[in-house]
Amino acid sequence: MMTNITCFQYTFTFLVLWFVSVLFLHVLFKRQARQVSHGLHLPPSPPALPVIGHLHYITSVVFEGFHNVSVKYGPLLYLRLVTYPFVLVSSAPLATEIFRTHDLNFSDRIKSPFEDSLLFGSSVSFFNAPYGEYWKFMKKISMTELLGSAQIKRSRNVRREELLRFLNKILEKAQTNEVVDLSAQVLILSNNSTCRMIMSARCSGEDNEAERCRQLIFESFELATKLAFASLFGPFRKLFALAFQKQLEEIPRKYDELFEKVLQEHEDRAKMDGGEREEKDLMDILLKVYHDTNAEVKITRAQIKTFFLDLFIGGTRTTADGILFLMGELINHPEKFKKLRDEIDSVVGKNRLVEESDVPNLPYLQAAVKETMRLHPPVPLFDRVCRETCKVGGYDMPKGMTVVMNVYSVMRDPKVWEDPNEFKPERFLVSDKEQDKQGEAARGLCDFVPFGGGRRQCPGTNLSMSITHASVAAMVQCFDWKVANSANKANLEPRSGLTLSLAKPLLCQPMVRVAPFPAQNGNSST
Repeated sequence: MMTNITCFQYTFTFLVLWFVSVLFLHVLFKRQARQVSHGLHLPPSPPALPVIGHLHYITSVVFEGFHNVSVKYGPLLYLRLVTYPFVLVSSAPLATEIFRTHDLNFSDRIKSPFEDSLLFGSSVSFFNAPYGEYWKFMKKISMTELLGSAQIKRSRNVRREELLRFLNKILEKAQTNEVVDLSAQVLILSNNSTCRMIMSARCSGEDNEAERCRQLIFESFELATKLAFASLFGPFRKLFALAFQKQLEEIPRKYDELFEKVLQEHEDRAKMDGGEREEKDLMDILLKVYHDTNAEVKITRAQIKTFFLDLFIGGTRTTADGILFLMGELINHPEKFKKLRDEIDSVVGKNRLVEESDVPNLPYLQAAVKETMRLHPPVPLFDRVCRETCKVGGYDMPKGMTVVMNVYSVMRDPKVWEDPNEFKPERFLVSDKEQDKQGEAARGLCDFVPFGGGRRQCPGTNLSMSITHASVAAMVQCFDWKVANSANKANLEPRSGLTLSLAKPLLCQPMVRVAPFPAQNGNSST
């Protein structure tokens, strides 16, 4: 009898709390909607549901859900996901307005509701920092010391060494007829190339360490998706975040330990050589700024760590994803694979390994990379925050409004791209005359924006493209590839979440065609 009464009390209490919560959220939403729309001509909004708003339109692969709703209701929409209002942009003309006409006005990014986190705190993050002196200084440092064209050329040897390690690992597997987890090996290649360039260290030194790094990166993206969902619930976000509080503490702690160790190694080395070492990496330069009391901009140790974390994650996962999608598309289109290989053979031959310096003479390779970026953009969704009220597409954008640009939709717009869902590298191979004709029709149109646009365009574009071009060219030149499934087709289904990654690892059996590269003498195990 007492058990029944207790159960009734719990049920009654739950129903009362649920009713009060729904009532509170309903009043909150109506107040927010009145504040946002007061006297403004906002973009059209699809039919919404009570409390959740437009959340029912979103699928597990978020950018695909956004794409579907824009196809049905239009390229400029005002949406609300629970407590979070924003404008969804899904066409090239609108992207042009934001990235060019109103670039400065949309130069801020959304603030993280978890400001105290090394991994997600926008108060110390370069990628999410407000547009201002700190962001400008860090971008100048990254472009002059790491990511500019001249710096990318200087660091070719580093990327070459990591590529040779990667190819030797594939060669070992091919010689023993083993299946390769290409997803894992490509991520290690991208990871080590990035780490060596920014802090003269290979972050995946041993196989078990490589696996830990890979798992940490996957966990980071999964946690980011969970936090994005929690942030939709406004004042209740911290309550929802309790469900993954352990991850929110553990993952940033692991990154902090990794970067603190490297920071201390650099500081110890600087003390030993008196800071006079000629070959300084980016971490040496930032540490010098950190210790300089008269520096142009004061930076903290946490900002240094977060800056390297931004580069580490941004330069590793997105580059690896681009390589994997391109290899998958080429395997699934053998005629295009052959066309690319024939081009490499005609320019490079079979007696030496293709190099980054060969890329300008390999137009089909460049076209294939661009087409993959169009179909599978490394970052399908970009966020911007409106700094001052303005108009986009004839509608009002109030100050503080978040704009989410779905570049996945922008680059599959049938009004701009013929057969937008087909893999056709040839679309980027046009004569000068055709290029001029197309330019007259779409001059200045932001229809190809895989790395965003404007002043907040991803600064790592040159680095990512360099690694992608050289890696894919070498894999096509040196090996034949057979997917480890009965259909011999690469599964390019995207993973659930906000980013564009393969849902399942790309498992392939490599077969040696030519091996015009030196052995690494025992170093190929990583």
